[in-house]
Amino acid sequence: MVQPAMTQFLNSVLSQRGPSAVPYSEDTKWLIRQHLVALTSTFPSLEPKTAAFTHNDGRSVNLLQADGTIPMTFQGVTYNIPVVIWLMESYPRHPPCVYVNPTRDMIIKRPHPHVNPSGLVSVPYLQNWTYPSSNLVDLVLNLSHHFGRDPPLYSQRRPNPNPNPNPNPNPNPNPHPHPHPSFGNSSSNLSSNSSSSGYPHAQPPSRPYPPSPYPAPASRVQSTEDPSEVFKRNAINKLVEMVHGDVSALRKTREGEMEGLFNLQGVLKQREETLNKGLKEMQEEMEALEQQLQIVLMNTDVLEGWLRDNQGKKLGGLDNPEDAFECADVLSKQMLDCTAADLAIEDTLYALDKSLQVGAVPFDQYLRSVRALSREQFFHRATTAKVRAAQLQAQVANMAARNHHYGS
Repeated sequence: MVQPAMTQFLNSVLSQRGPSAVPYSEDTKWLIRQHLVALTSTFPSLEPKTAAFTHNDGRSVNLLQADGTIPMTFQGVTYNIPVVIWLMESYPRHPPCVYVNPTRDMIIKRPHPHVNPSGLVSVPYLQNWTYPSSNLVDLVLNLSHHFGRDPPLYSQRRPNPNPNPNPNPNPNPNPHPHPHPSFGNSSSNLSSNSSSSGYPHAQPPSRPYPPSPYPAPASRVQSTEDPSEVFKRNAINKLVEMVHGDVSALRKTREGEMEGLFNLQGVLKQREETLNKGLKEMQEEMEALEQQLQIVLMNTDVLEGWLRDNQGKKLGGLDNPEDAFECADVLSKQMLDCTAADLAIEDTLYALDKSLQVGAVPFDQYLRSVRALSREQFFHRATTAKVRAAQLQAQVANMAARNHHYGS
């Protein structure tokens, strides 16, 4: 059963952004989460964590790991082997990095076909890792199978503070490695001074082992290393940490500046769109005005040509220019007269207003004139409305007669 806290932890870690984010590609984070959820569901003794992993070149990265124990069965007894499964940056396209993590009273068997002296595990399943079918559950099952055939760890004998002298010590301890059960769900318990299980503890070799050339987990420190090398590595790690902090701070600053520039770019793009839209509207309006100008120029040429042709001519001997306009019927003549009178009265009222403003007309005379002109203007406008209605009725009757004529 997957605990909600573990699922929430994986969601939080895999969704982080920025310098503290885990270095996995975005298209594989969901598959990584599924692998870890399936692993903890099948093997609750393995717990997902995040820790710093140091590469051979001194780089330190924050990676996901599954830390805990793997159950194995050796000669009918179940033991738990402590391991750490590191999910490297290229996971799951490339296999994880697996280390056995012995406790203080455990020793790695040497030689071992699948575990090197530094604890790095190499089994055929890791060598034949295939993306995306390979997964952590099958890997742990494969490790349990290989460890059950040849356990990678055995318990070292602790010195007895009150030794009992034995005149006949056994010079040949059992050469078979004795797997040490770790804390957890082990089905048997072994102690350093017990041999009732039938598997005596193997005495580790007395000579010191050379430092391993393979990368080891960050939590392990080999006691055989030269102090100067340890000091040098610690100094390098400190420098790398300082550089990483400076780079992280610089990255945050640059990210803030880039965010501001992106926002400014968005505002400038909106302004550009607005300017382009306004420019397009102005161009369309200029084209429309040019077309109207061409029409006005054409009409001006026509009028000027007519004036040149008719300049100095008399209109059929008419002394009054108004006689040059001849109405089509009585209604049109009445409409023309009423409209002309209405406009003339409007001009007269405007002139009276101006005269009153300058004091040329007394106020009482202004009121009498306005009242008389307004009454006359009202009658002209009423006559115009009646004439317009009569003209509209005549047009309707004319159209009906035409339709009747064409229909017949």
